[in-house]
Amino acid sequence: MTTRHAITAGFVPLLDSALLVVAREMGFAEEQGIDLTLLRERSWASIRDRLAVRHVDVAHILGPMPIACNLGLNVPAPEMIVPMALGLGGNAVTVSPALWRAMAEHGATADLDARVNGAALRKVTAARRGRPLRFGVVHPYSGHNYELRYWLAASGIDPDRDIEIVVLPPPDMGDALAEGVIDGYCAGEPWNTFGVLRRGAHLATVKAAIWRSSPEKVLGVNAAWGRANPQAMAALLVALHQASLWCARPENHAALAALLAKPAYVGRDAELFLPALTGNLPVGGAVVRAVADFFVPNAKAATFPWKSHALWFYTQMVRWRQIEHTAERQRIAAETYRPDIYRAALKDLGIAMPSASAKVEGALTVATPVGSSGALTLGPDGFFDGGRFDPDDVDAYIASQSAG
Repeated sequence: MTTRHAITAGFVPLLDSALLVVAREMGFAEEQGIDLTLLRERSWASIRDRLAVRHVDVAHILGPMPIACNLGLNVPAPEMIVPMALGLGGNAVTVSPALWRAMAEHGATADLDARVNGAALRKVTAARRGRPLRFGVVHPYSGHNYELRYWLAASGIDPDRDIEIVVLPPPDMGDALAEGVIDGYCAGEPWNTFGVLRRGAHLATVKAAIWRSSPEKVLGVNAAWGRANPQAMAALLVALHQASLWCARPENHAALAALLAKPAYVGRDAELFLPALTGNLPVGGAVVRAVADFFVPNAKAATFPWKSHALWFYTQMVRWRQIEHTAERQRIAAETYRPDIYRAALKDLGIAMPSASAKVEGALTVATPVGSSGALTLGPDGFFDGGRFDPDDVDAYIASQSAG
């Protein structure tokens, strides 16, 4: 008789909650003996709080947030582990019609080129003479905050002086832009497509152009629950793996969009999810652009919890003065991500998995078969400015970066 596991998972209404939604709705959790309850929250702070007080066991969560919790940066802070990622990519930078017109006057194009459009934004900010633009991000300890700052800084814009960065829940971004509360935002889908199609906004660039094949949401696990329930956690990883395969199949995109559109999940029109799922993004002004690897739920080891991803997030916490760098803090950050648990849970499925737990980020310029069988393809994973991050030399990378 199969052991039954009751698991409660928190999520925020976003496209990249898809693996949890599909695991429940398509029966993958049930097949693994899991009674999966999904609890929707509006903000990432609420997700963190629910994990801290054990209202949820696991959650769809921002990749850097479990690291911040373990470093004592985010209170109340449960001890957390990350045994699985929930996909790669999926974000964009969306700007108001007025800001886009100003950027276009300085050379910005609808091609979403991070370098060209970043240079245009730099010229706009320089002309404002002490009146900083205001951009929204979803949380201080988010990939959104760090990739926005990385793009701005590499474009010659000081994110702390030339731009004011504020925190808003993802569902509020489009309305805040339309009301003039913010000039732009970095968020996940469907909120960029919502901004373009429903609020007249324009895409400036996308996560896939800033850092190709880059990390986003992860499965955050209350570490105490994980230690007490290793079989349940392993069963959940199997269910989520099966869900990732289902989500990746193009023939399932319409059904996935319909699932996410349900009021219990994201609760927005199904048509708002299809651009991200197909990679054909409305960028504004009736223009549509094809973006390779905009959101990747399964390919390219998309669910593998790379320690190099955790360490890159940590370097950005240091870069933007959220924490001082020490060897012990670096160790805590690296040990938050648990590829060992991932491998143990999925080893019997016979799937291709990375043999290493970290890699040089930004080193692959083309899709590259790896491993003895070549059954796994990674990359391309380049940063738009040509940067590389070697997780074996964190000190040098931190030294090479400047917060301005």
